[in-house]
Parts: sequence; C-alpha cells; structure tokens
Amino acid sequence: MSVDIHHMIGARTSAAAGGDVPEATREEVDAACREAAAAAADYRARPLAERAAFLERAADEIDATVEALVESVPRETALPEARARGELARTTGQLRLFATVVRRGDFLGARIDHADADRTPPQPDIRQYRAPLGPVAVFGASNFPLAFSVAGGDTASALAAGSPVVVKAHPGHPVTSAIVAGAVRRAVAASGMPDGVFNLVHGAGHDVGGTLVQHPDIAAVAFTGSFGGGTALARLAQERPTPIPVFAEMGSVNPMFVLPGRLAEAPEVLAKGYVDSVTLGAGQFCTNPGLLFAEAGEDLDRFCAAVADELAARAPATMLHEGIQSAYDAGAERLAGMGGVQAVGTGGDAAGQAAARVFRTDRRAFAAEPALAEEVFGPASLIVAVDDAGGMGDVAADLPGQLTATVHGTDADLAGAGALVDVLQQRAGRVLFNGYPTGVAVCDAMVHGGPWPATTAPGTTSVGTLAIERFLRPVCLQDCPAGLLPEALQEGNPLGLRRLVDGAWQGID
Repeated sequence: MSVDIHHMIGARTSAAAGGDVPEATREEVDAACREAAAAAADYRARPLAERAAFLERAADEIDATVEALVESVPRETALPEARARGELARTTGQLRLFATVVRRGDFLGARIDHADADRTPPQPDIRQYRAPLGPVAVFGASNFPLAFSVAGGDTASALAAGSPVVVKAHPGHPVTSAIVAGAVRRAVAASGMPDGVFNLVHGAGHDVGGTLVQHPDIAAVAFTGSFGGGTALARLAQERPTPIPVFAEMGSVNPMFVLPGRLAEAPEVLAKGYVDSVTLGAGQFCTNPGLLFAEAGEDLDRFCAAVADELAARAPATMLHEGIQSAYDAGAERLAGMGGVQAVGTGGDAAGQAAARVFRTDRRAFAAEPALAEEVFGPASLIVAVDDAGGMGDVAADLPGQLTATVHGTDADLAGAGALVDVLQQRAGRVLFNGYPTGVAVCDAMVHGGPWPATTAPGTTSVGTLAIERFLRPVCLQDCPAGLLPEALQEGNPLGLRRLVDGAWQGID
C-alpha cells in the first residue's frame, strides 16, 4: 500500500469539509488488515518503554495539528471550536494516560506458582500473564470526532495493550479523521514502529465495515454508536468461521432518580442542572439523561415548571448531520404522540435545528408502554411521576441495562436509599450521586459500560485505564524454559512489577 492509502483510505464526498475522499475497496481493506497482522508479532515484542514513547509521540503529533482540527471539526460536525479544543485535549490526554499504564506494567497481570514436588500430585511450575489479542478493528463515533474516533480511547487502549489497529473512520468527519490519522502515522515512523501498527479506512456504506469485521486477521472489534450498528457488527463477528469479541457501547437513557427531600429542597437548582445535561452538545451524548423519576405532588409540579422556564431560554442547536436531526425530530414526535404523555416544555425552535423537548407521564403509562424507555438521541427527556418514592427500586428493576444511573437526594434521602442503589448497581455501569451523567472522566477508576443493551460486553469499560483489558487474554506457561519466558514472568522481575507469587503479592509496595 502507498503512504497516501495509509493516511486516508476514503469514505464519501464531504461537501461541507471541502474534501473528496474515495471509498475504500475490499482489496484496500484486506491490505490494511494484512499489514496489521504482519506487524503484530514485532509490535507486541517491543519493550514497554518503546510502546509508551510511541503513544506519547502520537499525542504530540496530534497536538501539533490543533489549528487544522479546530477548523475541520466545526465545519464537518457543527460542533463549536471550544468543543473541538476540549475534545482534542481529552484525546491526547488519553494517549498519555495509557502511556503511563504501559510503563507501570500492572496490566500484564503477572502470576507465578513455583513448582512444588512435595505436593500430591506434584505441582509443575505455572506462570500466567496477559497477552494482546491481535489486530483490533476500531469504528469511529459520529458524536465525538476526536475522543471516540481515529485516535480515541479504543485506539489508545488497543495500542497500549500491544495490538495493531485498523480504524474505520466515521463518514461524518472524513477530513478530521484523515488529519488525525496522518499525525498517528508520523508517530509510527518517528518511533520506529512496524508500518502496519496503524491504518485508517473510510467507507460510508456497510461494505467496508462488514469486510473489516469479517477479515480473518482481525481479532476484536471496538464500536461506539447506535444499538442497531453495534448488534449488526456483533452478528457479523459471530458468523465468522472463528468468532471474535465485539466491544460495542450502544448508548442508554441514563435514568435519574430524584428523592423527595432533594426535590422539595431545590427544584429550581435541579431543573437547571437537568436541562443543562439534557441539552449539552445538542443532546448528542450517550450519557444524556433521557429519563427522570420523581414522586408525584406539588414539589414535582414546581420542578416541571422550572424545567419549562429553563427550556424556554435555550436556543435551538445544530446537530451533527441531517440524518441525526431527522431521527431526533421523528423520535420526539413519536414520544409526544404516545398515550399518557404531556409536554413539559420546549426550547427555542428554528428550521434545520433541534429544539430541546421535555415530556411528562406517570408510572402506569410508563409501565404499559415499553417504548417510553427507549432512547431518543438528542435533547429530549421524559419525566415519570411515581406514586411512592419508596418504590423506585421496583421501577429501576424493570429498566434494561444502562451506562449510567443517577440518584439525587439529601443525606436523609440517601441514608434510606440502599435498596434503590443496590438495584442500580445491577443495572448500570456507573452510579452517580447528586451529579449529572454527561461528563465521563478519564481515569483509573472510571467505568463507561454496562449491561445489555447498553453494551455487548458488560464486564468491560470503554473509558478509563481498565479499557486496556478488553484487548488482552490470559496465557499460562507451564514448565517453560527460563530463556523463553516473557519479561513479566522472569524470575528476576526485570520490569519491577507487582506480581502474585505463590499466593502472595510481591514487588512494588
């Protein structure tokens, strides 16, 4: 493949971006995957320090494209320059964070059980560590053109794990994708990494993505997007002669539960925070709060009135593209037309833009119509009045899996909310208290995942350093000659790792 193909194996004509990027052929996708497979052994064998330095160099190269990106992102996505700059900082911050993870080495999970001839039967020497899965196909997201796209968290964590990456750029921002890919390619060359460790392909239809997922050299898939898209990729991956895992984050309605004491104490404050979260980024966050549950009564009426006032002051927003706008309009109208649903308020309206909309219903109508619990992607949310706040645990138990769930309450409220919180921990990957879900910190303890249908892999996260574990598998070496042991398992512990040795932790305190 030529250097030009590496930089941008095309998608579609982007008139808004002023770029014409041709669709990748099957042969080009095949070549990208084969190059990734050819690079895999070399890349995973590189010293951890070299791998970490490569991630940091990629961050530096992307940072150097800042002016080009703050021009291309708004033009292709309608996101403001401030959002582009903030997302760029998060993108390069993720790469640098995973560089520290690589240097730390604990992701290798080293365990050693020495031979014991006195046991009955005798125990052999057994050593375990985590090895990279192999080439990973990453699908860029529409709503985060940087942080969840070409060099976003999936790519950063896969590269950190020692897996080459083939990225399918989202067709909504092909020029932005090409700029970032060029920066990563420069980091590959400058770091002396094998050429196929990173490739980019473009494709507006299903053919490129399907070819990528079913290519025999691809070992795993990472996806952020719709439920339909994620489940389609999962089916394709399972139809292969050798099925592979698909780590798909597919969104949710992120329910909020407002307990009576907090509702009575600060309805106006809650209303502002709630509307801010619903409308952030034109509602185009997978953590957008699409449901809110609160006890019926005067306090809820005051809250709804404050929500209506907040909405009236909100200007309409331009969504990522016409398709998302049309889907939002249709979803909001569908919600408005359902039995037992009333409008609470509407934001400013303008042709071709999204008006924020909040609706209200009661528990009986909500229970009778499962579609009321479905996501409307955009600045819309539904308030559900329940008869008794003490039964919110039962409400939560009926919900499908979620990325997040939020509880608002006073100290007294929360002291009696143990049953609700227990249910929410079973239903969501992240449970928040007195906060709002539209903000996902990138750190060691973060979980951005959850039970089906929020994700295809509830045991994982796509944000935070634990994301690296998606692209690793445990390997056991029994009675392995010392000269063949990887550094993580060598007797002298040359990497200085904290290891589980004969049932006790040894190494770094």
